[in-house]
Amino acid sequence: MEKNLKTLFKAKQQVVYPTQGVGRVENIEEKEFKGKTILYYEIYLEVSDMTVMVPVDKAVELGLRAIVSPAESKKALEIITKEYEPVPTDWKLRYQMNVDLLKKGDVTDIATVVTTLYHRSKIKELPILERKLYDSALKLLIDEISFSIGKSKDDVEQLVFSKLESE
Repeated sequence: MEKNLKTLFKAKQQVVYPTQGVGRVENIEEKEFKGKTILYYEIYLEVSDMTVMVPVDKAVELGLRAIVSPAESKKALEIITKEYEPVPTDWKLRYQMNVDLLKKGDVTDIATVVTTLYHRSKIKELPILERKLYDSALKLLIDEISFSIGKSKDDVEQLVFSKLESE
């Protein structure tokens, strides 16, 4: 049951759920929780084959947002081609910095994480946690840009790697 209450997103709209990826609002419905009736977005995340319920009134606070425009995608791709800036050699500090960027959920922040960890991996093999973070950030970036510019994920992946390797 979809309500006509003020919602930021509509049913069937593609959205980005930070650290989880691109999903689709399947439904907007009320559910009972702790004796209160709360309006939720029901979001299906294809990448993990998972459905999440996000309270409408907490969506912005949780970082739920629309897919970026093609112009924003282009900006993210430009970040990838910029000159690589050295990062702390302490992997735990670097890991926390990158996790914080991913939690912000902005596509340009995701591009920064991908760029940083890609170039760091060329200097020295990444610890397992950082490798997983890099893989996750890369997937998030490819998914969102793919939806944004209307190209296949394979095409976007090739584009991202061609930009990462161009110096």
